[in-house]
Amino acid sequence: MLYKKNGSPSLTKELFQNPTSEYRGAPFWSWNCKVNKEDIDHTLEDLHTMGMGGAHIHCRTGMDLPYLGKEFMDMVHYSHEKSNSLDMITWLYDEDRWPSGAAGGLVTKSPEYRMRFLVFSPEELPEKEDVKSEYGGSSAQPVSSGNRKFLAKYAVRLENGYLDSYRLLDSEEKEPEGFDIWYLYREIAGNDPWYNNQAYADTLNPKAIDKFIELTHEAYYRELGESFGDTVPAIFTDEPQFCHKQTLGFAEEKKKVILPFTDDFPKTYEKAYDCNFFESFPECIWELPEGAVSVNRYHYHDHICERFATAFADNIGSWCRKHGIALTGHMMEEPTLMSQTAALGEAMRSYRSFDLPGIDMLCDWRELTTAKQAQSAVHQFGYEGMLSELYGVTNWDFDFRGHKLAGDWQAALGVTIRVHHLTWTSMAGEAKRDYPAAIGYQSPWYRKYAMIEDYFGRLNTALTRGTPDVKVGVIHPVESYWLYWGAKEQTDGIRQEMDYNFHKLTEWLLYGLIDFDFISESLWKEQTPDKALDAEGDLLTGKMKYDVIVVPNCVTIRRSTLERLMAFKKKGGRVIFTGTVPSHVDALLSAEAADFADTCEKIGFAENLLLSALLPFRTVDVHNKLGVRTDNLLYQMRCDGENKWLFLAHCRPMENPDIPQREELAIKISGAYRPVLYDAMTGEIREVPFRHVKGAFCTESCASDGATDKNALGNADRRPKYSTIIEETVFDHDSLLYLLIPEDAGCQAARADKAETKKAETPVTLPDFMEISLEEPNVRILDIAEAKFDDGEWQAEDEVLRIDNKFREIAGYQPRMDAFPQPWVFPDTEEIKHKLSLRFRIYSEVAVKAPLLALEQANKTKLYLNGQEASSEIRGYFTDRSIQTVTLPDLQPGENILIAEMPYYNKFNVEAMYLLGDFGVKVAGRHCMLTAPVQKLAFGDVCTQGLPFYGASITYKMPVTISKDCSLKVSVTQFRCPVMSVALDGRGCGNIALSPYELVIKNVAAGEHLLEITAFGNRINSFGTLHNCNHTETWIGPNAWRTTGSEWAYEYQLHRSGILISPVVTEV
Repeated sequence: MLYKKNGSPSLTKELFQNPTSEYRGAPFWSWNCKVNKEDIDHTLEDLHTMGMGGAHIHCRTGMDLPYLGKEFMDMVHYSHEKSNSLDMITWLYDEDRWPSGAAGGLVTKSPEYRMRFLVFSPEELPEKEDVKSEYGGSSAQPVSSGNRKFLAKYAVRLENGYLDSYRLLDSEEKEPEGFDIWYLYREIAGNDPWYNNQAYADTLNPKAIDKFIELTHEAYYRELGESFGDTVPAIFTDEPQFCHKQTLGFAEEKKKVILPFTDDFPKTYEKAYDCNFFESFPECIWELPEGAVSVNRYHYHDHICERFATAFADNIGSWCRKHGIALTGHMMEEPTLMSQTAALGEAMRSYRSFDLPGIDMLCDWRELTTAKQAQSAVHQFGYEGMLSELYGVTNWDFDFRGHKLAGDWQAALGVTIRVHHLTWTSMAGEAKRDYPAAIGYQSPWYRKYAMIEDYFGRLNTALTRGTPDVKVGVIHPVESYWLYWGAKEQTDGIRQEMDYNFHKLTEWLLYGLIDFDFISESLWKEQTPDKALDAEGDLLTGKMKYDVIVVPNCVTIRRSTLERLMAFKKKGGRVIFTGTVPSHVDALLSAEAADFADTCEKIGFAENLLLSALLPFRTVDVHNKLGVRTDNLLYQMRCDGENKWLFLAHCRPMENPDIPQREELAIKISGAYRPVLYDAMTGEIREVPFRHVKGAFCTESCASDGATDKNALGNADRRPKYSTIIEETVFDHDSLLYLLIPEDAGCQAARADKAETKKAETPVTLPDFMEISLEEPNVRILDIAEAKFDDGEWQAEDEVLRIDNKFREIAGYQPRMDAFPQPWVFPDTEEIKHKLSLRFRIYSEVAVKAPLLALEQANKTKLYLNGQEASSEIRGYFTDRSIQTVTLPDLQPGENILIAEMPYYNKFNVEAMYLLGDFGVKVAGRHCMLTAPVQKLAFGDVCTQGLPFYGASITYKMPVTISKDCSLKVSVTQFRCPVMSVALDGRGCGNIALSPYELVIKNVAAGEHLLEITAFGNRINSFGTLHNCNHTETWIGPNAWRTTGSEWAYEYQLHRSGILISPVVTEV
């Protein structure tokens, strides 16, 4: 049990204000180098400073300890001991990179455990064929090995693109006239650099996953098993999946189609459905005439999904439960009906074997469906928490506004374990391009991050208590989607419409403040056993009791689903069909569902119709001052003994982050309560003004509170009903956490808020130009150079990553990209056969005394500035301990030539270098000029004021004159930095990061003062995608640094940085 403290009768003030480690975040801790004890000490101490409760040990690109070997396990053991000394939790991770299943290729060295897939081809293929090595990427895309097995031969006839006739042929049977011949093969996945030149695992094969468990989980159990379930609470599995399904584009095109498969699939398929899989296989590819749907296609998708869930999640989950550790992590491609059909079948089925189901929320996306699917399983199985891998691929400039808002909406949808993506141990080589930003010491704001982590820790102390209060269930429509997995020419329209409806349904309910759970048809029979259908009492879906179930736009439903809906209605539950009424049962044409729907409520598929139909079951509503329901809030309600917790949070990002929006809200809660506000940002607990009003959300003809007892749905409950009204003023990043304590309503008078008196404000004059102090020396990036390979000729200037891959090809090494074998795969004793020289031209208007050069592998690189050899003594580091600094000779006005000579071998990192010193930098396109040092700044983009590549913190120093004893209000609305701190006369006064971007300094005496605002930097202009000119790209992964064509520019693509307009300071 993770949240052992939740067994107390109530949440204590001490725990809320000072949450312990289990309530705090546990980032992915990237082991991306030859990790040693010093690395472990530094990283865990930094994470402790940031307010984290632990970390997930996660092997990433750059890992240079043999995976799961003795050195690796020694460091795992040491890390656990260090975490214990800091009262932090050790979270495990089950793979070398991702997706889980191959154990970094150790499983799939054996061909019997490699992924299999079907190849349906219009041409006969050889069973053995030499093929060129491919790159499938970090997912289960099919990579050909040329190792095939013939399975079947078909005669197929299409009529207007529809499957008119087909026949399974004997291998030697003569081809019938008027038919096309297609061939079916099983192929074993080929080598892929992402899997260390092995392949992904056969996740449909339990024996392959047994091997994965043997190599991975058993190894961790031997090392840390005594701490399982205590200081080692869970092991994270990442993006398990099967070979992604494909379809034809046009029905009559002659093109290979790939589908997932495993060797004994036909045997288990026949056992499940009493029919031969191969006989009807063409129905998986083409549509049947006259709109008919194929039950055989439905069976294929269902059985693939079941084989996957059984082999992977059930197998690993069972092992974890037997060994006292929770299975956590997330699936692959959960958000849409299309994506989960292609990679998983359905997402929710596997959650049956997770103890802490999770999601993956990258790029600051808003995948409400993904979160709601996982939260629904958490509710129904009674799991104690839910995990999210969040903040990944948001880039270096993702600020505290983004961190809070992304965390808030996910907390409203059930997330209690925040896994920050990503804390790097090292930035060496490819590691610095591993989906930034770095959530650790490399980011200048890391010492301020406790303000975010304390907030979410406090929030979790409340939102992990009690049980969810959800009244609405929704049948998940994914199985209807399977029916249309055919040629896009004929199915793309209906599939897009189904996905559109799926997302709109989710948004209508959640933004309409009707919380709900998805019900997975494949899980419902287990959650509500047959014996419960006729038993006395409520019909539960696992641990949940719903008052109403919505059936949305389903073409088919299971017979077991229909039986449970009928039993639910018979016991007093309400069933609403919206949109399309199912015409099939178990994918067979049937009127049974339609006949049942005629006895229930049927409505069109429209937002207002749906919300109106669910009005009797509403427990929360929020309107603005104009009486309009909000459309950007999500909520979670939990029962905690006799009390309830209500959490309200914003979801969508601000349309304009520079303009704070004030919202005056009326929050209406069904029932009479005394609300107590728990301010998770400050830790303050206080009662708030409220009033009780007669009347719940429904009319007198509605049931009280949506109850489902015998008086509920047809009879009026005419007792007086009360609601609680809370009026709040909030801004864009605010959230609200209330403890709702039941209170007799009676005729109680409203508790009115005190009238707010607006105080006069006197502006304080700020200087136009301010002295500044820089946390670090200024920076000039050196990433464009001439190059010489071995003793060849100097070649024209190019960007260093391009130079590296050009010469890697010459040397016969694999190119560096997002799919690159791990360093631990290659021997440390590699023979050095080559030399690479880089020549940088540095132009300066001024002399620069003793500048520093920051570079990787400095001890292996010889440096010459203007012909003079530089010292090799290491002086320190820049940003990351792997980027070391050495002192260069003085730079002279004019042109300076810096030559770097380095050995060139497979594991050597050719990277940009950084000139550091007391100078300014002027950028014009791709050209840079050093200028006089920057001593003063105006408010505005610092990139245009001599600091284009600077990424550390800047302190603006402003002498101010205060006319009287007063408070000072400091408002900074336009800034490009993660967070700002404010100090007066050297005394820290607080931080500014969130809307409305204000801070009040109390008890300021009249006279002269020094106001200082420190803008904490980010590294986007030092280490970001400086030559990627696709400014709408959100997927900032390793290849975003290696764009080509119109997405590439040699000119520097800089991001605005600093405080962009003058702060407003007033006496109040």
